[in-house]
Amino acid sequence: MMKECLQFLIEPAKKLKTRLKESRKRVKLEKKEPLVESQLFIMELARELNKICQRSSILSHIWTSEDVWPAAVCRDFIVEWAAELEQRVQPRLIPSVNQYEKPEKKDWKGHLLCMLEAGGEGDMGPHKRVIMDWTREIRSRPQNTVWPGEPVLMVLDDLELQWKRGRLPNLLPAMELVILAVMNADRPLKEDVTKQWLVRKQRSQKIDAARYIPHSVWNWICDAAEEVKLDSDSANPDLIISGDDKQMRCGLEHRDVPRCQRRFNGWWCAAGQEGFTSGRHYWEVEVGQRDWRLGVAKASAVRQGYRSLTTDSGYLTLRLERGSDLKALTVPATPLTRSRVPRKVGVYLDYELGQLSFYDVEKRSHLYTFNDTFTEKLFPVFGTVEVVNDLVIRPADVRQPCLCTGPCLWT
Repeated sequence: MMKECLQFLIEPAKKLKTRLKESRKRVKLEKKEPLVESQLFIMELARELNKICQRSSILSHIWTSEDVWPAAVCRDFIVEWAAELEQRVQPRLIPSVNQYEKPEKKDWKGHLLCMLEAGGEGDMGPHKRVIMDWTREIRSRPQNTVWPGEPVLMVLDDLELQWKRGRLPNLLPAMELVILAVMNADRPLKEDVTKQWLVRKQRSQKIDAARYIPHSVWNWICDAAEEVKLDSDSANPDLIISGDDKQMRCGLEHRDVPRCQRRFNGWWCAAGQEGFTSGRHYWEVEVGQRDWRLGVAKASAVRQGYRSLTTDSGYLTLRLERGSDLKALTVPATPLTRSRVPRKVGVYLDYELGQLSFYDVEKRSHLYTFNDTFTEKLFPVFGTVEVVNDLVIRPADVRQPCLCTGPCLWT
């Protein structure tokens, strides 16, 4: 009996050690850098998840070494998901006094892992053990027992296609989505995992959370599209507002306009006509090439003068300066370095979840998310200092063409 228990404990560590030897042998022949323990750990996790998911083979690209993530990315992934599993799953996995597992078994396994990780990743041991405890539980299920659901499979297919085309740097989003699908499989109340995936990523990673947003998830964002119009009574006197209240730019002459409390008389800004106190809302803006500002202003935010329009003063905005300096106006400001400044920006507000997100519409990628608790009315806010290029609010029923070549694969 003792021999069987020890064998059960040693098996996970043994697999990692074997894969490590294989990797080092292979790189000697191919003259590549050897894989570290965290990279091999991710491969093993992908193999176990791939076994139990019906009609989902995307993770095979990971455990067969076609997609190898940088070691730092693997370590961040392990730490992040260990915390998630401890919070959402681990209480269900804690053994009771009637179960066969004894506390010393876990200690033995931890000791073996620490021995393996003595080469520089010993601090990762506790995080890996949390994930290993979870994978041990799912490994006991028969193969192909978890049905992720058709929406999840469509997103996985989309991610795989974009990865093969070079739009995705790695299959990390697919791995996260499968983990969420497996976690959701045992829940009595089924959640929409694809939407949960995006919301979770934007909460844990404010900048660049998704390099590519899958088609069905993007459609879900766009389904919240609002017909947003500019409030001419809020516009700075130097701004010219179009007759349909959809476009604005800086004029060459100062307008003589009535004074009112909601008018911007310092910064070249204007607010939207309607504010939001609940629900999901989305609007798209064609921005200028040199200078613009987009986001929301709280009802209590002061609009007069040249007070900094930051989170401290009730504004949640992105700002482009000098054609290349894109930043979120937090305190201090958060720089957003990107290879190309967006020309069309999508703004998505989920009032109840406390998220205000910005997207590059043409690339269909995430720029930045403010996470907050909203308690007052929020007004869309727009700013520009350009005199040639208009800032244009796009109609709510106009969507960016699908990124599929030829007929769309996901409609």
